[in-house]
Amino acid sequence: MRYLALCTDYDGTIAHHGRVDEPTLEALGRLRRSGRKLIMVTGREIEDLRTVFDRFDLFERIVAENGAVLYRPATREMRSLAEPPPQSFVDALRARGVRPISLGRSIVATWEPHEKTVLETIRDFGLELQVIFNKGAVMILPAGVNKATGLKAAIEELNLSLHNAVGVGDAENDHAFLRICECSAAVANALPAVKENADIVLSADHGAGVAQLIEEMLADDLAQREPALARRHIELGTDEAGQPVLLSPYAVNALIVGASGGGKSTIAVGLVERLRNAGYTFCIVDPEGDYDNIEGAVIVGSPEHAPTVEECIQLLSKHDENAVINLLGLKLHDRPAFFLSLSAQLRDLRAKTGRPHWLIVDEAHHVTPEHWPPGEAAPPERLDGVVVMISVSPRLIAANVLKNVDTLMIVGDRPGEMLREFAEASAASVISSPVGKLTDGTALLWRKGANAPLQLVRLTPGRTERRRHLRKYAEGELPPDRSFYFRGPEGKLKLRAHNLILFLDLADGVDDETWLYHLRRGEVSQWLRDSIKDESLAAEVAPIERDIHVDSAMSRRKIRALIEERYTLPAA
Repeated sequence: MRYLALCTDYDGTIAHHGRVDEPTLEALGRLRRSGRKLIMVTGREIEDLRTVFDRFDLFERIVAENGAVLYRPATREMRSLAEPPPQSFVDALRARGVRPISLGRSIVATWEPHEKTVLETIRDFGLELQVIFNKGAVMILPAGVNKATGLKAAIEELNLSLHNAVGVGDAENDHAFLRICECSAAVANALPAVKENADIVLSADHGAGVAQLIEEMLADDLAQREPALARRHIELGTDEAGQPVLLSPYAVNALIVGASGGGKSTIAVGLVERLRNAGYTFCIVDPEGDYDNIEGAVIVGSPEHAPTVEECIQLLSKHDENAVINLLGLKLHDRPAFFLSLSAQLRDLRAKTGRPHWLIVDEAHHVTPEHWPPGEAAPPERLDGVVVMISVSPRLIAANVLKNVDTLMIVGDRPGEMLREFAEASAASVISSPVGKLTDGTALLWRKGANAPLQLVRLTPGRTERRRHLRKYAEGELPPDRSFYFRGPEGKLKLRAHNLILFLDLADGVDDETWLYHLRRGEVSQWLRDSIKDESLAAEVAPIERDIHVDSAMSRRKIRALIEERYTLPAA
């Protein structure tokens, strides 16, 4: 379920002439029984609202006084979100003939045409107050307080996200809270400016319009309205005509494939940057410790500490938290079972809170392998929300996971091979690649059911490059198949370097013949490129390997200097 909350204005929205009719109350009740939350966002004071509306029980929270007060109907607790204005200011308004005046906990309200007197009095007293208009009403509040700030407080108390909220309103003071909801709607009687800025304009007015919106939420979770929500979509890049290529922020099951060093992680990190900037939460399953420096995320697990499902869910249950789950401390054969348990609990958490919005699974073949461990339950076929899997090859991933992939992104020099593998493993109808090799910064995009089944995309780069991290490559432990082995020209040695520190130590210790054997064969730069995934470092090491005039001692010193320049190594 995408939309877990409906946030609605009162006057002019669910109410007509101050009253809510029975059909509208019935619709609100149906929405509540579906498990969704109702939040009222009104300019009225709570006691004033009681005189015209007696169904507070339908609402989880009521944001009153235009964002200055938060009321909990179940417990009748009231929380002030702003300071009241000075009594001397109110007295001055009355002395200057402002009538009528309504006083709440924080709000002072009157009617036009007193707005000029109100503004002059604020200026004369030197107060940091603002005036908000609402169909002739003049509301005075502390600066920065509005329906949006009040709704944010309500959403946070309920441990929900605004990205899982629908807002509906009709007047000027509704702009602020409609803007921050994932989907905004205007009833038919709304002001033209509200309609112009809303994602959805309902065909019915007042409560009947809200009932229409509720029926659509119950029918398909507003799936038919998705084309109207392009402002929320996440940019992937541009097509050959320079037009934006976007991903929906909900219900995408994507796979990014390509050889090591082809740019898969670059796509993922760029997406994460844009997700974070848009306020979506994410969870990255990180089998190889590649994402320890992602900004705005908490790392769970390390090479020395295997993460537990409980601590992952405990972290992600907190409001607006992002997580990177580092699996280096988990043995390879334990990772599928861990992911199976994690995905089940993430599904439950998403059902309650809508979060995390995106699940990104790097090296997905580690946790959903083609050959599933015997005795284990089958891997999850699909998770609600957005899932992005990353792997070197489609054929390495479990077939029942692949068959639900609806978006495929290919990078690197073997797009045709990747397409064939995906088609064979998933039984998808995929046409041949239009190119034999993809240049850096481009991807081939396939979407299930799309009119244009294949697109060349110029990827939008992230604003910051992923920083190489010390823990994994400098002092962690790479798996055996990604370690460097000093074997010598006759293959008599088997000295394994599972990180950069050990590589430098072994490089200093082996004999010149062994060192030069591997150097002249280009094996050092190849290891740095394929296993350490540092293309720029590999590119600087390669000329040293090819320079026959550089002797053993000099080449060792140069390569050590290049590695230490990029990776902050601890003191000996």
